Amino acid sequence: MQDNKQFKPYIPASKITPEFTVTSIVMGVLLAVIFGAANAYLGLRVGMTVSASIPAAVIAMGVIRVVMRKNSILESNIVQTVGSAGESLAAGAIFTLPALFLWAKEGKMDKPDMLEITLIALLGGLLGVFFMVPLRNALIVKEHGVLPYPEGTACAEVLLAGEEGGSNASTVFAGMGFAAFFKLIIDGLKAVPGEISFRIKGFAGEFGTQIYPAVMSVGYICGPRISSYMFGGGILSWLVLIPIIVLFGETLTLYPGTAPIGEMFAEGGASAIWSSYIRYIGAGALAAGGIISLIKSLPLIVRTFRDAIKGMKGGSDAGNERTNQNLSMKFVLIAILALTIIVWLVPAVPVSLLGAAIVVIFGFFFATVSSRMVGLVGSSNNPVSGMAIATLLIATVILKITGSTGAEGMRSAIAIGSIICIVAAIAGDTSQDLKTGYLLGATPRKQQIGEVIGVTAAALAIGGTLYLLDTAWGFGGDALAAPQATLMKMIIEGVMDNNLPWGLVFIGVFIAIVVEIIGIPVLPFAIGVYLPVHLNACIMVGGLVRLAVDKIKKNEEEKKTITNDGILFCSGMIAGEGLVGIVLALLAVFGIDKAIDISGLLNLSPVVAKVAALAVFGLIILSLLKFSVWKKKKSK
Repeated sequence: MQDNKQFKPYIPASKITPEFTVTSIVMGVLLAVIFGAANAYLGLRVGMTVSASIPAAVIAMGVIRVVMRKNSILESNIVQTVGSAGESLAAGAIFTLPALFLWAKEGKMDKPDMLEITLIALLGGLLGVFFMVPLRNALIVKEHGVLPYPEGTACAEVLLAGEEGGSNASTVFAGMGFAAFFKLIIDGLKAVPGEISFRIKGFAGEFGTQIYPAVMSVGYICGPRISSYMFGGGILSWLVLIPIIVLFGETLTLYPGTAPIGEMFAEGGASAIWSSYIRYIGAGALAAGGIISLIKSLPLIVRTFRDAIKGMKGGSDAGNERTNQNLSMKFVLIAILALTIIVWLVPAVPVSLLGAAIVVIFGFFFATVSSRMVGLVGSSNNPVSGMAIATLLIATVILKITGSTGAEGMRSAIAIGSIICIVAAIAGDTSQDLKTGYLLGATPRKQQIGEVIGVTAAALAIGGTLYLLDTAWGFGGDALAAPQATLMKMIIEGVMDNNLPWGLVFIGVFIAIVVEIIGIPVLPFAIGVYLPVHLNACIMVGGLVRLAVDKIKKNEEEKKTITNDGILFCSGMIAGEGLVGIVLALLAVFGIDKAIDISGLLNLSPVVAKVAALAVFGLIILSLLKFSVWKKKKSK
């Protein structure tokens, strides 16, 4: 373990190189918007987002080193710092804000306007960055060698491997291109169905898979273990719980269903049972999973907060060296105060003085927790949704006790939850980026300004993205399930109106408890219970491809290279499908989508359509292998 006092960054503090340039900011802003939109689309579909830091770093290297023929590692670092902010802000926003659209469709309140969404996202993002500034000395500098910050360290390694920047960047771009092509065939031309299902006669269960490149890529990036937990949850829902409900309740009409279960199943199949009953069981499992992960983290949370406060006593700067220069503490405190007043007083943000106080107290607490937890376990395991659930429960109870109920109380609760969810997500991302900068020898102040720029750009884009996706497909349906936002909506309604089917919710809670006792990570399993099995199966295919790649008999260096190439290609596929999803949403809004639909022209029989869909899925998998396993074979 390396002592931070002896640590020397790649670029010494005494050396000045291009860093905060027009090129790095423009590229970073473009990537913030692109990855923000792509991750918003992905998160609303599958309930998970992926880190954009490494793909952004690779693209930056590819453009700056290969295209522009410049050798500036700190410039590339600023690009990924600004670019990755979009992904984190999108993750925080899509976990909560779509609930406002869902309520608007139910007639409970007006649809949120663009200003409200933008301000909520911007306020949460800026608070997340500013809360992290005084924590940098405590968590990044003093804890160097103790907190590994896996994504931040990996991003630094990618940037340091600059000689391979061109080929790595081409892998990301290839993934974007292939995914765009396949997405156009599946959802644009509608040449093959995006989902295939299989049923056994006389059995109410249903099985199948989606064939989307981004969903399969999630499984590859998460790996076989996480994918299998999600798949296990899907099997429990669709091959155990749904058949049991149909078998024993065929003639019964059970709340929240409005018709006999047998009749619902005859008309809508397993999907009808899922939407009426299983999603409440899944919501209970998700809520319990979030709270369990938070309870398990409590000792770490308390220790983190205590250590960070102690570390702050030394001031935000550890010296006058370039590599220790942060934003002025006076400026940060004034900015936090100003943002708090804006949260309270600006009419577009439906939060009272009490709500603003909750935002600041919980926001700083969870920013501290998030920053340290991503340092230990990585951003992927950061329980942001658990923090949001805890905040929503407490905030909604406080609002109800103080008389803020109905549409006003629900809107205020989701605004508070949204800001804090974004704070936690951005604080985690900022700390990873600052770790990368610490290893490379970046100027912290310039990175912090870069985060502010990235957050601002992504906040300006997220409102339009959400409006576009809602107009094209609507949240809460098959195209965009928005699982976390639907869960947050249920929690708030449950507290405010006491209208949840608590029996189903508690079944989910106790499923989560059993899973935790067995030793299975509860959150991925709970997400699997909540989401359709077709989506989980597609993720599982990606996990199996990753398992097969990991089992290849090669030396460790070759295996690491192949795996990393696969991750870069999959990151590109996620970005590519997300971008084409946005384009197709635009076409749907303007009514052009039907003009390119060739499904009627082809008129495939159900069996042929399934075979064609599986063939396309096979081509997607082959493209991944081509740019990971076989790419290295051909280069030798």
